[in-house]
Amino acid sequence: MNKPFFYAIRGYKNSGKTTLMTKVVKILSEKGYKVAVIKHDGHDFEPDVPGTDSRRIKDAGAYGVAVFSENRVMIHKECTGMDEQKIAEAFPEADIIMIEGLKNKDYPGYFCNYPEEPIIPAEKLADEIIGLLRGRSWK
Repeated sequence: MNKPFFYAIRGYKNSGKTTLMTKVVKILSEKGYKVAVIKHDGHDFEPDVPGTDSRRIKDAGAYGVAVFSENRVMIHKECTGMDEQKIAEAFPEADIIMIEGLKNKDYPGYFCNYPEEPIIPAEKLADEIIGLLRGRSWK
C-alpha cells in the first residue's frame, strides 16, 4: 500500500493558512485526489460542542468518546504523545495528507506570510503539490 504524501501549509496566526488550505483541498479533491487534513493547534482546543450527548458523556468522566454513523466517524480521546504520523494512520486511503501548522517539521510545504507577502494562488499551489506527488518515489 502506498503511503500518503505529506504537505504542510505553515504560517503565523491569521496569515491565511486555513483559507488557502480550504481552496487547495477543494481543487485537489475535484481533480480526484483523496485529501485528508491534520490541523495542529499549538494550544489546547475544545473538541466537542457543549450540550451534545457525546460531550455530556465526556464530562461524566469517559476518557474517550466515539460517535459514528454509516457515513462518518468522530473520535475524541484524551491522550498524550500523539503526532501527525500516528494520526495519519487513521487515513490509510488518502493520497495526500495536508498539515496545517507544524512550522518546525521538515515536510514539503508553503509558508503563509500574509499580509507582508501576497498568498500564492490556490490553483498554482495545487499544481505544485500534484507535481511533487507525481515525482515522488513511492515506498
